[in-house]
Amino acid sequence: MRWGLIPFFARGVPPKYSTINARVETVQTAASYRGPWTRGQRCLQVAMGFYEWQVQADGKTKVPYYIHCNDQPIFAFAALWDSSRTDSGERIESVVHITVPANSLVGEIHNTKQRMPAILEKADREAWLTGTPEEAWEALTPYPDDLMVAWPVSTRVNAPKNNDASLVEPAR
Repeated sequence: MRWGLIPFFARGVPPKYSTINARVETVQTAASYRGPWTRGQRCLQVAMGFYEWQVQADGKTKVPYYIHCNDQPIFAFAALWDSSRTDSGERIESVVHITVPANSLVGEIHNTKQRMPAILEKADREAWLTGTPEEAWEALTPYPDDLMVAWPVSTRVNAPKNNDASLVEPAR
């Protein structure tokens, strides 16, 4: 799937606005997300960790952090998917993960927007995938900060051309 939701009504053309994150506060009402939410097009976006940047006191310097769960080596973000057809008939399937207000650990790191992905606890995955809308909604909470760890990493993560295992190692 393509990361960055292309709504079914967009005829396969990515929107001009970013659709890689859907705020929990508007996921049920925003034009791009309410259709997948209403149709129950919920899925899991699997990860081993993610990066956030901490803005330093000078207001300009940003330090990247690698963040992951210490209770599950592979975890899942709550996500929505959609399918859109281009004018030529090609089907594009895409995904967006949902964000929630940050817990205290992620909030200290992502200190400008105070957001984090909606990480599902193992016990909530089935409710997210197959439960009622109310059961799925209950799973959209900040992950407990005592079940997460984070450390600063190299600024090499800032360039997409860098893609190797050393990117998650603590910065020296």
